[in-house]
Amino acid sequence: MNRKASTAILFFVLFTVTFSVNLQAPLYGEYAAKSGLGATAVTIGFAAYVVGLMPTLIFLGGISDVVGRIKPLLVALTLCLLATLLLVITPGWSSLLIARFFLGVGTALATTSGSAYMGELALEGSKSKAALLVTSSTSLGFGAGALATGISLEIEGMTFLPKSFVIFFVMAVFLLATTPWLFKSYKKKKAKLLRLPLFPKDTWLYGASMLIAWATTGMTIAIIPLNLKNIGLSQYTGLVIFLAIFVGFLCQPLARRVQSTKALKLGLLFTPLGYLAMLLGISKNSLPLILMGTSLTSASSYGFTYLSSLFKFTSMGSSETSRATAGLFVYAYIGFSLPVIGGGVIADAYGLFTSSLIFLIAQIVAIAFLLAAPQLRVIKKSISPGVS
Repeated sequence: MNRKASTAILFFVLFTVTFSVNLQAPLYGEYAAKSGLGATAVTIGFAAYVVGLMPTLIFLGGISDVVGRIKPLLVALTLCLLATLLLVITPGWSSLLIARFFLGVGTALATTSGSAYMGELALEGSKSKAALLVTSSTSLGFGAGALATGISLEIEGMTFLPKSFVIFFVMAVFLLATTPWLFKSYKKKKAKLLRLPLFPKDTWLYGASMLIAWATTGMTIAIIPLNLKNIGLSQYTGLVIFLAIFVGFLCQPLARRVQSTKALKLGLLFTPLGYLAMLLGISKNSLPLILMGTSLTSASSYGFTYLSSLFKFTSMGSSETSRATAGLFVYAYIGFSLPVIGGGVIADAYGLFTSSLIFLIAQIVAIAFLLAAPQLRVIKKSISPGVS
């Protein structure tokens, strides 16, 4: 398979793996209810994804440098296929835990090996174009899965085998058949199989910003849908989750043209403004406010913050692209899991809205600290995501 066709297939692989991650999100409440459980159970099920993802990132983030780029992609597709199949055969909270764990492992393998592979396949050797392809495919995937299931449930009614799951099965089988034939543009390295993530010098600010941004997205995906159910807007869960990611994808071309430091500052401003708008929308039962807030947080999480941070880590990581990508996602998924579990515990004790409000306060304090950092007080002449 030639380089251009391989790039297209790799884009589709990253999309399909991440498509499966939130595919079951509109059904979280149903899985928990089937087992007689509440908000804490929903957030633990949601965060089980990170239990699979984090060790894989930490210990196997550079595995594709040793075994090649294609094998981890095939394992990722297989794990995501098995996880989704499990939820169809035995729907419930226990199956959700296992499935989310498998999805986490698969996502870690796909994003680290896929990011490195895309950089090797990208025309003209442009790391910025490769970063854009990776962020575009994963942003579309993370958002489209939830939207597809939301639409399916709206049309079909309640079912544990919506048409969106069937579409995923078809895509996964197709890719398992085509991925082995991708163009091989790399040389395996003689290195240890277990290789820790790389945290390049002077990237902590970008990592911390990703942590906060993705913590906000985690709360949007896991807690906000429960709030929507309470105010009678649960039918819009898929749309909210889709916008929480897709708007960021739309912002990526603009983020790519903005200086890295400026892009990061914009992301840090959009995050709390968006979450505040969401909470105002919930308190006033206003869908437009909720959607506007979701879009603003998305512009940060999967747009300005995501692209500038990925570019910073991969460019500062030099030849260790896969390990540097793993380092960035360690930050991101700590944010994506721990605050969400805490939010679930607080929600069961004091209520969903109170939990969301406490998160907003903590978020604002953390962002104020980052904005006060010397690196952001004065805009420096730094590399922009749009410069190779």
